[in-house]
Amino acid sequence: MNSPSPRRPRRPGPARPLRLAAGLAATALLLTGCGGMSSGETSKAAAEAGKDCTARTKVRVVLQWVAQAQFAGYYAAKEKGFYDKECLDVTIQEGGVNIVPQQVLSAGNAEFAVSHVTKTMVTREQGADLVNIGQVFQRGAYLQVAWADSGIKTLADLKGKRVGSWGYGNELTLYAAMRGSGVEPAKDAKIIQQPFDMSLLLKREVDAAQAKTFNEYAQLLESTNPKTGKLYQPSDFTTINLQDAGYQSLEDGIYAKGDWLASKANQETAVKFLKATYQGWGYCRDDLDGCVDIVLKNGSALGKGHQTWMLNEVNKLIWPAKAGVGMVDKAAWDQTIEIAVNAGVLKKDPGQDAYRTDLTERADQELKADGFDVTGDSYQPQQVTITPGGK
Repeated sequence: MNSPSPRRPRRPGPARPLRLAAGLAATALLLTGCGGMSSGETSKAAAEAGKDCTARTKVRVVLQWVAQAQFAGYYAAKEKGFYDKECLDVTIQEGGVNIVPQQVLSAGNAEFAVSHVTKTMVTREQGADLVNIGQVFQRGAYLQVAWADSGIKTLADLKGKRVGSWGYGNELTLYAAMRGSGVEPAKDAKIIQQPFDMSLLLKREVDAAQAKTFNEYAQLLESTNPKTGKLYQPSDFTTINLQDAGYQSLEDGIYAKGDWLASKANQETAVKFLKATYQGWGYCRDDLDGCVDIVLKNGSALGKGHQTWMLNEVNKLIWPAKAGVGMVDKAAWDQTIEIAVNAGVLKKDPGQDAYRTDLTERADQELKADGFDVTGDSYQPQQVTITPGGK
C-alpha cells in the first residue's frame, strides 16, 4: 500500500538525513532519453499488434492501494496497449485498508499481486505458496520523519519517543530497524497508530512519523507553515532514511502462486504480463507527464503536482536497473530477509524457492530484442517543483 491516505492519495549504525532538498524550487528539467523505441512508437506498435489476437487470456492483478503513481506502470501498460499486444485482458484491482494483496492472491482471487518482500514472506511462512517473479522496485523508500527541533537524528533517538506507525505490515521494517538500533518498540517507545497521512506529526502528536520518499514526505512539503504562511521546507524536518541506515527492504514486487506457476501455459502468461508491465514502467520513465495524466485519468485523489513528485521518486526506485528491470538483486533480497529474521519478523529464511528470475529474464530478453531499454542506464530524474496541496 505504501503510505496511502484515506483523504489524499489512495493511497546498523547511525542514520544520515535524506538529502531530498536540492532542486525543489528549480524548474522541471527534461527527462533524459533512455534509448530504444519512443513511447509513441511503442504504444502505436502495441495497439497494432493487439489486433492480431484471436483470444485474450484474462488475468487479474491486485495492487497495494488505490490509483496513484506508485502503480503507474500497470495503468500505463493497460492504457498504452501493452497488455493488448500480449493478448492479455488485464483487470487491475485496487487495494485498500481491508484488501491485503498477498491474501487476495493466496485465496485465488487474482493471478498476480503487488506487495513488499517482507510482508509477502510473512504470509508465505504462514503457509501461502507465494513466489516473487518480478522485483520492480530495486530500492526501498521507507523514512522516519521528525521535526528538526525534536533532537531526533538517528534511529537510536527514538527511544522514549512517540513513534507513529501505519501498521498493516508496514511496521515490519521500522521495527527491525529500531531493534537493530537498540530500541525495542514494545518497551522502549510508545507506538502510536498513524493514519495514512502526516497529520499527527504536523500537530506534534507524535515525535516521529512513517513516510515514503514518494508520498508522505511530499505531503509535508506541500503543507503550509501557519507561522510563516509559506510552505514547509526540508530544513524544518529531520529525515531518517532506513535504507541509508543499513535497513534495505525491497518493496513493490510482482507475485504469483507457486502451484499456478507449475503450469507451462501459466508461465507463458506470466512472461507476457511481466513483459507488458515492464513496458508500462518504461513508458513512465520516458514520458513522465504523459504517465501522470494516465494516473489522474484512473481516479487519483491527489492532484497533478503530487502525482508528478510521486512518479519521479518511484522512477528512482526502479531505474536504473543494472541487471534488467524486474530482476531480483540477490544481495538486496538476502539483506531484506536477514533483517527480518534477525528482528524476529520471520522465523527463518524462506529459501530460494521464494523467488524465481527465469520469467523476468525471458521477458527482458524479448523486450531487448524488440529494442526496448531494459536497464535505463541513462535515466536521470527530473527536479519537481513542490506545489501547495500537491495541486
